Amino acid sequence: MFKRFLVPLDGSHLAESVLPMTRFFAEKFGAAIMLLHAIEQDAPATIHGERHLADPREAEVYLSEIAARLARPNVRVTTHVHTVKQADVAHTITDHAVEYENDLVVLCAHGSGGWRERLISNIAQQVVAGGTTPVLFIKPEKIARTDDYVCRKILLPLDGTPHHEPALPVATQVARATGAALHLVTVVPTTGTLSAERAGAGALLPNAMAEILELAQRGAVEYLQNAARKLSAENVQTTAEVARGEIAPAILDAEKRVAADLVVLATHGRTAVNAFWSGSVTPKVLAQSRAPVLLVRVTTEEAKR
Repeated sequence: MFKRFLVPLDGSHLAESVLPMTRFFAEKFGAAIMLLHAIEQDAPATIHGERHLADPREAEVYLSEIAARLARPNVRVTTHVHTVKQADVAHTITDHAVEYENDLVVLCAHGSGGWRERLISNIAQQVVAGGTTPVLFIKPEKIARTDDYVCRKILLPLDGTPHHEPALPVATQVARATGAALHLVTVVPTTGTLSAERAGAGALLPNAMAEILELAQRGAVEYLQNAARKLSAENVQTTAEVARGEIAPAILDAEKRVAADLVVLATHGRTAVNAFWSGSVTPKVLAQSRAPVLLVRVTTEEAKR
């Protein structure tokens, strides 16, 4: 599934924190890695407290040094410096992902200040919203300063709707490639954690709403049991649970309890789409997850199925 990785680097040690995980997954998938540096228009002199790469020749030397560190017998590493100065770096990343047929973008999720940037860097947000290529977000403060990253447990939140689960085959492929176990989780709200719209209906008809939620719980259990049986039959070690409460906190709680090394999350990228992962779920998980998060985009067409 993942054969060509795109790794944008800005020259900072912070951005380089993605390299151990990039190498791990590239070796497992036998994937090629393209290191990208885009020359930014009106670039600041420093970035993350370090000198910003603004000279194409300097950037080429830098990427070549990184490529030499990453290279392995089954991992081919290439470099590319986009020399035409860009005002929109995020757009440049998504364009290169399409042009070079990359099937995974690896980004360091960091920000320098402000609520929005603390949640996830502005460029990372735009890459998710602007493209359809899966994006692996790695928080530098959550990754050990060593090269010994191993993926042993993958958390996969599901919403119980098969047509809305493009993350399921992705997580399955990653589990097979790495030998990791899958833990499936779906979240059913309680009467106290319903959305504002549904809470109004629940207040008018509390008994009916309680029955609806009970039926939802039963349906979620059956859905996850069927999914787990199918995966286990395909030799993917799988466990599953139905959590109750608010979606994002329940996902984060499951991540901690199972000590997940990776979270695979479906997202619509834009909160205007009225579906399970719209609203604040994705940014909350990205902001608070201890593990790297692999985002798989659901297109508007898929959401309408």
